[in-house]
Amino acid sequence: MADTPPKTTHGPCKYTSTPDDPAVRPVGLPPDPRHTPDRGTVRVDVRTNQGKIPLTLDRAKAPCTVQSFIHLAQHGFYDRTICHRLTTYPTLKVLQCGDPSGTGEGGPGYKYKDELPVGLPPAPTDPTGERKVYARGVLAMANAGPDTNGSQFFLVYSNSALRPNYTIFGTVGDVGLSTLDKVAAGGVAPPGTTDGMPALPVDIKKVKAHC
Repeated sequence: MADTPPKTTHGPCKYTSTPDDPAVRPVGLPPDPRHTPDRGTVRVDVRTNQGKIPLTLDRAKAPCTVQSFIHLAQHGFYDRTICHRLTTYPTLKVLQCGDPSGTGEGGPGYKYKDELPVGLPPAPTDPTGERKVYARGVLAMANAGPDTNGSQFFLVYSNSALRPNYTIFGTVGDVGLSTLDKVAAGGVAPPGTTDGMPALPVDIKKVKAHC
């Protein structure tokens, strides 16, 4: 039996299906209009068992990423999922979510291009200048290499040093930062580790985009 060829949308975002990495939950490719909305912001409410995490998505910074995130939210892709990874390294402090399988391996069955940040300040901990500051409150996409964005994203709860290879597409509100601080203070499970499941489980109940 022949392999299923990937499908690609015809707009500027070119969302491309990944038959070898199918969707964890059924969801089609996002809309890809020729004139992708690239102005203004979109408010998103993330309701978790640990508290609310309000987000503001920035269409100007990452129009294709915002379009995809809204698409997934509107189809309930993120509802009833967990945030599967907390890191507490001195130079990397993030909570990662967006995989309904909870393994860190799952996605929406498609990928799309990077919309990488420019002008980020150099990380003071990196004398090479390669790593930049992903500041507290940044919302960014996780990936598995260039142009492999899918559904997983991370929330930065304290300034972190990363190569600028991760699309920034919004910010976390103050209430959300308080929620992240609580989760971060709980640490990683098992105790003494710095990268793994948060000891305070974060269950995402509902993600609602207001647009």
